[in-house]
Amino acid sequence: MAGLRRSPGAAHLSHPAAASVSGMAPPEVKLLGAADVRRIAAELDLRPTKQRGQNFVIDANTVRRIVRESGVGPDDVVVEVGPGLGSLTLALLEVAARVVAIEVDRLLAERLPQTVAELAGDRAGRCEVVLADALRVDGVPGPPPTALVANLPYNVSVPVLLHLFTVLPSLRRGLVMVQSEVADRLAAPPGSRTYGVPSVKAAWFADVRRAGTVGRNVFWPAPNVDSGLVAWTHREPPETTATREQVFAVVDAAFAQRRKVLRGALAGLAGSSAAAEAALRAAGVEPTARGEVLDVVDFARVAEALAGQAEQVAP
Repeated sequence: MAGLRRSPGAAHLSHPAAASVSGMAPPEVKLLGAADVRRIAAELDLRPTKQRGQNFVIDANTVRRIVRESGVGPDDVVVEVGPGLGSLTLALLEVAARVVAIEVDRLLAERLPQTVAELAGDRAGRCEVVLADALRVDGVPGPPPTALVANLPYNVSVPVLLHLFTVLPSLRRGLVMVQSEVADRLAAPPGSRTYGVPSVKAAWFADVRRAGTVGRNVFWPAPNVDSGLVAWTHREPPETTATREQVFAVVDAAFAQRRKVLRGALAGLAGSSAAAEAALRAAGVEPTARGEVLDVVDFARVAEALAGQAEQVAP
């Protein structure tokens, strides 16, 4: 049966999921529609907050599309962040072996097992709800997860995505719904107008692509921004002796002032403009280039060269 955990490593708070309304498990998963979402919200006296990015999907075709585009199959253990009232959770349960839903809102986390039990039939036991902040988890209960599929809270979407990539290295595929502009940034190639820090850091972990758009009318309440789908597949990071932290520090510095050439942008990190230029040349990068023309492999080479310089001057 679906259950609730406080967070990985904390006291186990799972409890028996409620019986279905009819007293018998339905033969297949029933997805939520607009009337269902509003009914459950009314039962909870729920008032969606912008602070937590609470915009609930009310269209079954949309959640099925998200699952289809994610590439999730019957062998996948899926992590979902911000399940809310369960629209996407139920669609994932139609196809996945297991769903671990991480929810920071206690009211929603405590209600979701009941919704799953009422609507997911004999698949309800494949779902586990974790009451936790996705930015603070360092793992999830059960078998290693293989996929991440989520309607991410728009105000923290990139930090959550990068954090989960870091702490859940078993992830291999997935799809997230984010603000349309953020989707553009995550999937942007080097040299494009929207290429920046999210693009490079996501590329360290995965091949990322745009997978479509989602209209505002499929949410309740309707957001005041457009939404985009980002699909991704795992890839190994570039071969380098530099650490991920060292590479990301170079990325942050390179884009801190977009109009600066790299020789100037990396001067603080290298210790001087001359040292930055030497490291860039050692990495095969033109010192007068800007960060937006480098791919993740280039950034790894620069970080490696800077780390080599630091080792040479260390006492």
